[in-house]
Amino acid sequence: MNAEKGSLRGPFFAPSWNLGRLILTPDHRPLVMGILNLTPDSFFDGGHHNQVDAALLQAQRMIVAGADILDLGAESSRPGADAISADEEMARLLPVLEAIRTESNIPITADTIRPITARAALARGADAINDISGGQDAEMLKLAATAGCGLILMHMQGTPGTMQDDPSYDDVVNEVSGWLEERCSEAMQAGVASDRLMVDPGIGFGKKLEHNLALMGALDKVKGNHPLLLGASRKSFISHLTGAAMEDRLPGSLAALAAAFFGGATMVRVHDVEESIQFLDILGSIYSS
Repeated sequence: MNAEKGSLRGPFFAPSWNLGRLILTPDHRPLVMGILNLTPDSFFDGGHHNQVDAALLQAQRMIVAGADILDLGAESSRPGADAISADEEMARLLPVLEAIRTESNIPITADTIRPITARAALARGADAINDISGGQDAEMLKLAATAGCGLILMHMQGTPGTMQDDPSYDDVVNEVSGWLEERCSEAMQAGVASDRLMVDPGIGFGKKLEHNLALMGALDKVKGNHPLLLGASRKSFISHLTGAAMEDRLPGSLAALAAAFFGGATMVRVHDVEESIQFLDILGSIYSS
């Protein structure tokens, strides 16, 4: 995972992501990021892990299952979600981050749009910032540059409160890939090293079904020359296609992992770590044999 170059095996190749203290490099499959929601209202598991003990136990489960990295989020970004204060976000996030760090050196990203929260998380051992606003706050870019941490820039049309009102694109693949490239350029102008950046097309964030499908079918174009994160786990596009209820969307989530594999994603963000790793390991082994 920490080698400086990725392996070219069969159809899978994806670039490394530099976090400063270590470099994450995919081998025969994308790396797996385990989702740890510390909120009472996230769309899938809200309220399950919003106490420190429960969150730590879930983190331990994902680490044992083989997660390559954990993503800690303390503010829901589900469609229609209300914003919370920075104080409340930090009160949810920081104690859990500190608890995990007492037990594990696993890479951790802080899922936040607020520089004040990101700064506090980095000071307590986070390795990267996962910014669903795409780094539109200039202070976030300055912080990432100064800290030398990893930075994920995600595309979202609108805000969580408004993003699914009526999203519209003329050419979603070109528009999203162009926007992400512009955000990366601005981040690099602010001093963020290019190998610290990762892009995320934002599946379900201001997109209709047809937009999500088009993006997942063109990940190689969307990512450009950057590492790419795909977060499609248990999202509503699966229900729109199949009618599957929230608890029945694992098969659809695994299908999206195949798109990540063939699209050259460096990392996938998932709720179901063990199942996702098994799926990707088998897929990667078949094509690298």
